[in-house]
Amino acid sequence: MEPDSQNTPIRSLTETIFVLFLRIVALACLWFGLQYWALLVGFSHDGMGRFDLLATPWRVAATGLAVVFPVAALGLWLAGSWGPVMWLLAAGGQMLMFTVWPEVFGRNPLAVTMHSAVIVLYLLFRLALWIEGRHKQERITVDLP
Repeated sequence: MEPDSQNTPIRSLTETIFVLFLRIVALACLWFGLQYWALLVGFSHDGMGRFDLLATPWRVAATGLAVVFPVAALGLWLAGSWGPVMWLLAAGGQMLMFTVWPEVFGRNPLAVTMHSAVIVLYLLFRLALWIEGRHKQERITVDLP
C-alpha cells in the first residue's frame, strides 16, 4: 500500500523567511505594475498620463514596466527561479530610468533606494541559503571504503 501523501522535506527557517521576503517583494511589484497601468489608462495624474498623451520614452518605459512588474510579482509569489530574473529586469529598467535619464523621467530616489536594498537582501539570503546547503551536505556524507 502506498502512502496518501509524499514525504516532503520541512523547510528551514532561512528558507521560510526567504519565501516570505519574496512574497513581500511580489506585493511591491504588483503595486508598481498597478501604478503603471493606472498611469497608462489615465486613472492617475488627473488623466494627464494617458498613453496617448505621454512622450515616446515614457510610452516605451511605462508599457514595458506595466507588463514586466506583474509577471515578476507572479514569479516571486510562486518562488519560481524566473521570478527574481523578471524582477531584476523590471527593477533594473526602473533604476536606469531614474538614474541614467533623470532629465527624461525625473528623479525617484525612493524607488532606487528600495530596489537597491532588495538586491542586497536578496544576495544575502542567497548566500545564507548556499551556506546552509553546504552544511547539510557535510552532515549527510558517508565514508564508505
